[in-house]
Amino acid sequence: MTQGSERVQQREGQGDRVFLVVAHTGRDQVAPTLEAIARQCGANGIELRLVDSDTREDARADVDVDRLRELGATVTRVEHGDGAALGCEVVIALGGDGTFLRAAEFAQPAEVPVIGINLGHIGFLAEAEAGSIDDVMTRLVDGDYTVEPRMTLDVTLVGADGTTILHTWALNEVVVQNDSHRGVLEVVTEVDGRPVSAFGADGVLVATPTGSTAYAFSAGGPVMWPDLEAILVVPNNAHALFARPMVTSPHSRVAVEVEAGGQAAVAVCDGRRSGAVPPGARVEVVRSERSVRWVRIDAEPFTDRLVTKFNLPVTGWRGRSGRPAGPGKGRRA
Repeated sequence: MTQGSERVQQREGQGDRVFLVVAHTGRDQVAPTLEAIARQCGANGIELRLVDSDTREDARADVDVDRLRELGATVTRVEHGDGAALGCEVVIALGGDGTFLRAAEFAQPAEVPVIGINLGHIGFLAEAEAGSIDDVMTRLVDGDYTVEPRMTLDVTLVGADGTTILHTWALNEVVVQNDSHRGVLEVVTEVDGRPVSAFGADGVLVATPTGSTAYAFSAGGPVMWPDLEAILVVPNNAHALFARPMVTSPHSRVAVEVEAGGQAAVAVCDGRRSGAVPPGARVEVVRSERSVRWVRIDAEPFTDRLVTKFNLPVTGWRGRSGRPAGPGKGRRA
């Protein structure tokens, strides 16, 4: 187990058990995956809560609740909100990375562990693929899994007069970007109350190690192993010769200040929660005291996940002489 992880073992007589499923309806695999979950929940007396993460008006029609109940599950639909996961044992995200981030919005305030089942394309945040749902559910029902804490960020928008505009959080990143998409956003980056660099850019990302493989990676930031604790600062399309990514201490206070006479900005957390940043305002970011509790089913190292999800070329790798390769990931020449 990694540092800070905890082993979960289900105990008999624990009381009512509830799993929350956050499903991206409209995907081909969602119906059979939900049915597999319903069968095991019904067979083991586990209540199934359901939240649709699709925003289409007809999204609910894509989930046949009556069919899930025919399979023996007690199914309750719940509305979006911080209380959706209260009293639950685990949150299961069915979809891609966007659905996982949606599920994390429910799991984080309730301090409930979350697991992603990939129904999308890359699904970097997912722990398993839809084809292994029966094995995953057996492990969840038996409590045979570990939980790892993933670092999150507290994000505060502060006006030019020092008043708080908004307080929110991020698992992947907060992006401070040009609100109008015209011209250049002039910003000053700051670490621990001291200015670091002023430049024009499309924006600036402040990310966690978990978020280093998402938007920050596309903007030119480094990949960081998720058990690291650090804050990553990545300028996005900076109009400057020396605006480079920075990795700061997890104890640092990072700020992005928007020039008083320049463009307005918007701060977006995980692509989901946003707030206006007027000229002269700033976005302050610190490590949160509350983590997202991440369910791990297998012991696949992050290196193997990186190679698999990004389809990295490793042909020719032989490994250290006399030692076997990792679990099926190395391809020998």
